[in-house]
Amino acid sequence: MMTRLFLAGLIALTLALPAFAGRFTIAAASDLRYALDEIVAAYREGHPDHDVTLIYGSSGKMTTQILNGAPFDVFFSADIAFPERLAEAGFTASEPEVYAIGRIVLWSRRLDASGLSLQDLVRPDIRRVAIAQPAHAPYGQRAREALQAAGVWEAVQGKLVFGENIAHAAQMAQSGAADVGIIALSLAVFPDLAVRPHLLIDDALHQPLTQGFVITRRAADNPAAWAFADFMHTETAREIMRRYGFVLPDGAVASESG
Repeated sequence: MMTRLFLAGLIALTLALPAFAGRFTIAAASDLRYALDEIVAAYREGHPDHDVTLIYGSSGKMTTQILNGAPFDVFFSADIAFPERLAEAGFTASEPEVYAIGRIVLWSRRLDASGLSLQDLVRPDIRRVAIAQPAHAPYGQRAREALQAAGVWEAVQGKLVFGENIAHAAQMAQSGAADVGIIALSLAVFPDLAVRPHLLIDDALHQPLTQGFVITRRAADNPAAWAFADFMHTETAREIMRRYGFVLPDGAVASESG
């Protein structure tokens, strides 16, 4: 009887293996919320048997989670420094790879942001300015650098409200909890926010938002995770990224079957 139960359990486990092999979790910086949703939808068209879970958050916090054993298979960071940190610690199965350069913008529900400058943020009628938390969000770090370069960081510090990540900062500006937000271009061009104009912030005012991704050590033997990494090089994925305002690194485009 025990032998039969063991064999039944073994068969059930064997039958479940293909489904498990097609399952993976992506942890991604929240500036990718809309672009990566579209890319995953396109990927699923060619891989309907793959089960993809998407989790968005701040790059710094997700890095800490991976170091503490979080079950993430692919990590898309808003700053390649975080995947590089994971690689140095032995937590990756692939080399960190640049997938895009991000940009920051001024956006407001109440004001015409296209007519603003960073210096305008000191105006008394602008009472709250939303940025992502610089302590763990690369977009927040770049916002701080731009404000410092513009010479207004000290003057606006008392107005700052901090989002847990860049999507949260955008929500603050969209809801009116902040008069102006310094947010990701990739979020400002999404239809919900694109109804209002934005101002592209001069990228000479901050360090580049060099964004990178990596396959984690957990997914070393997960072919689905590797297949998705390959899919990021296809023209389908690259066109979606371009549409959301990302500057793409040069490189060969993989076949659409990737």
